[in-house]
Formats: sequence, C-alpha cells, structure tokens
Amino acid sequence: MLVRRAGQGAGSVSVEAVRTVLVPRERFERWVANFADRHGGGPGIVTGAGGIFGMAQDGSTFHARLPFDVQYDGPADAAAFAAAISVPADWGLLLVRKGGFAVARLAGERLVDSKVGQRHVQGRTKAGGQSQQRFARRRDNQARQAYEAAADHAARLLGERAPHVVTGGDHAAVDEVLADPRLKRVTVDERWLPVPDPKRGVLDQAILDAAAAEVQVINHGEDQ
Repeated sequence: MLVRRAGQGAGSVSVEAVRTVLVPRERFERWVANFADRHGGGPGIVTGAGGIFGMAQDGSTFHARLPFDVQYDGPADAAAFAAAISVPADWGLLLVRKGGFAVARLAGERLVDSKVGQRHVQGRTKAGGQSQQRFARRRDNQARQAYEAAADHAARLLGERAPHVVTGGDHAAVDEVLADPRLKRVTVDERWLPVPDPKRGVLDQAILDAAAAEVQVINHGEDQ
C-alpha cells in the first residue's frame, strides 16, 4: 500500500497527521471498520466532493475517492462505496524511470499485454572537465535510448485506441515518453504512482494500486 505523508512546516497540519493510502475494493469495508476501532468509534459517513467523508469519535477523518477520476454520488455507506470501485473496460499503465520502464494494457481486471524493460544508464561521475562532459553526453544518450524504447512499447500497447492510462515513476521520464506523437491521444489519469525502478513485481503492484480507492486520512492529535 502506497503512503504519502504531508510535509512539515508552513502550511502543514501542526497536530494532525495527514496521509493518503490506496485501499483495494475487497479491503475497503474492513479498512473503514479498522479506522473506527482505532479512533474511538464511528465513523459517521456523508457523501461529498466526489467521494465519501468519514469522521470518527476522536475527530479523525477520511475522504475516499474512486479510482480513474470517477465521481461518486451514491449512498453514504462504506459497502456501497466499495461496490462502486471498478476499473475501465480499456485502460493502461505506464511506469518510467531513467533505467527502465513497464507498460501494461488491461481489459477490466484482465491483463491483455505488457512489457517490462531495463536499460543501463550510468550514474553520475566526480570527474571534471572534458571527461565529465563526455560522461554526461553518454549518460544522456543512454537515457534517451531508454525513453525511446519505452515510447515504442507504449505506442504499441497504448497508442492505437488511446485508453485511460495511469502513470508513475519519474515525472520527467514519463513526460519524455508521453511527448511521443504516437501517444498524443492517450488520456492520462490524475493519479500518480511513485514507484521504484519498474520491474515485474513493481508493475503487478502498480496495477493493484491504480485500481484502488484513494483515501486521505487526517489522524487527529497525532504528530507523525
């Protein structure tokens, strides 16, 4: 489960820990029950802002939203919300970092096709002068070749029918791949997955994370 914690300092919540968790459909009702147990009972649930809000007895809250930018306007109920968590009939995943990529095409929950690739990109050097410049050019060329390979497979798997695509990895690397004209019709989801170097296991987990509910939690009175 991916967790992103709010930064400390100006503009952050001083005495409340804020985090976002990704909760799969089959675990959502249990997650809500556990939330209530941890925070003194409840939660009272209302529908709003495209999802559901819950507040526990100690003042802790959560806001849950459906994946794939879907707006929820159903009953204020954990079971009903869980039942609404679904995936599109045609969607994809694009994960790119400097040293590798993973692309997947899915039909609902079924994996249609995928490609995971690793490319060697040299790390930084402490050398100076012309040696450093040559090294930097070589490193840039290796990265460009990696992005081109990712774009070729992304175009093959995602470009033809332009499915809804969830992205992740490194922002600059993903932008380089999406700049390919063959991917101009792809619809990019607002969700971002901060994954490590894309390998098969990373891709498998990213598919599950992309299909999960996104829940923002504020734990009242905790400084984490």
